[in-house]
Amino acid sequence: MVLADLGRKITSALRSLSNATVINEEVLNSMLKEICAALLEADVNIRLVKKLRENVRAVIDFDDMAGGLNKRRMIQSAVFKELVKLVDPGVKAYQPVKGRPNVIMFVGLQGSGKTTTCTKLAYHYLKKNWKSCLVCADTFRAGAYDQIKQNATKARIPFYGSYTEIDPAVIAADGVEMFKKEGYEIIIVDTSGRHKQEESLFEEMLQVSNAVKPDNIIFVMDATIGQACESQAKAFKDRVNVGSVIITKLDGHAKGGGALSAVAATQSPVIFVGTGEHIDDLEPFKTKPFISKLLGMGDIEGLIDKVNELNLDDNEELLEKIKHGQFTMRDMYEQFQNIMKMGPFSQIMGMIPGFSQDFMSKGTEQESMARLKRLMTIMDSMNDGELDNRDGAKLFSKQPGRVVRVAQGSGVTEKEVKDLIGQYTKFAAVVKKMGGIKGLFKGGDMTKNVNPTQMAKLNQQMAKMMDPRVLQQMGGMSGLQNMMRQLQQGAAGGLGNLMGGFGGKS
Repeated sequence: MVLADLGRKITSALRSLSNATVINEEVLNSMLKEICAALLEADVNIRLVKKLRENVRAVIDFDDMAGGLNKRRMIQSAVFKELVKLVDPGVKAYQPVKGRPNVIMFVGLQGSGKTTTCTKLAYHYLKKNWKSCLVCADTFRAGAYDQIKQNATKARIPFYGSYTEIDPAVIAADGVEMFKKEGYEIIIVDTSGRHKQEESLFEEMLQVSNAVKPDNIIFVMDATIGQACESQAKAFKDRVNVGSVIITKLDGHAKGGGALSAVAATQSPVIFVGTGEHIDDLEPFKTKPFISKLLGMGDIEGLIDKVNELNLDDNEELLEKIKHGQFTMRDMYEQFQNIMKMGPFSQIMGMIPGFSQDFMSKGTEQESMARLKRLMTIMDSMNDGELDNRDGAKLFSKQPGRVVRVAQGSGVTEKEVKDLIGQYTKFAAVVKKMGGIKGLFKGGDMTKNVNPTQMAKLNQQMAKMMDPRVLQQMGGMSGLQNMMRQLQQGAAGGLGNLMGGFGGKS
């Protein structure tokens, strides 16, 4: 992620506090100098950087500090708060209301990824069981309607547009009216990309806004345009009431700080960030977790949200099986499906404390996903008896003809089928261990519920299943134990699923 470099620099500046024997003015000034240099290098506006420095200095007064205070903690906390202020205008974002039409209009510069983001947002709501649709009011760019048509068809989202009507306000009004009558809840209107110098396009944006009376106007901001972001954002805000911001292209090599500065110019909250080309590469933006991830402190809350989105609590059958130490091939298949639903591995890794979001390169991430799909293809060639057998591995070892049949059916080698069965045996062994640990699925602190010896054995077994690089990045066994504890407190139901996730990428 583009801001990973900024995160590393700020983290290293904060680490200098831990290394200093005495915390004094000199140490504080040197740390602030490093942080400010990192922010300026990332294209954050100089006024905002100056303000951040002044605010931290105002909070920390060495003369007035009582002797027993933890100065390191206070300085780190002050820096964290100021970084949060940088991207949080303190305004609440518009929340769509279920059961009634919510009209959302998109505005932004040409080439900022606006049309793609419209589809991503519609798809985001569709996944959460909202009736969402798209209206293409971009008559300026050739191919805009075709792009929406193609994206929407692929994602199964209803859309409206016209090849003959040239007035965008008429198209927008007709589309919104039609979808309102059909009972749609999220109606997203895409408009022509424009530039602050193009007066006529700004006028057109105003006409579309008056025609559809949107509940929320979203400004789509391209993270790659650097310092220019601020003046552009201000120009849009002066014309229409920009209610929220979505930052795109945060997966490239741009510095990204300019986009964060522009949030201050619009005084509107960032609601999502685009992190890739795919339809589900759109992450909800929460300020504190974003800064936590930036500084490598993880986002356990976000990770638990991801796990809860999978509705694992509804899958009581699987939880019962895990409690009794049972795990079939079909259960493993379902775990793989859940991992795919959770989204790209690098996003998940960025949520775990001690990991940076760029821990996995795109290459390894794609390889891991391709490998999962391949394993699922092999399981697609198995019959119900094999998938639901309580000890599928024995079935295959007693009757090797089954391995041959599955290999031929899925177009892979027999060795790959055997490797999958080996992976399943490892999973099943961990589940069996989990089933034997009393108190693992009770609420509260795992350390109080569970026998420490049993827990240590389970952790060791998990460590063996993990990629050594992942384990090292987590801070070894102690890091693994800590993460397990945090996850268990937040989502006991998701534990088995996450274990499956880590096994799947070893």
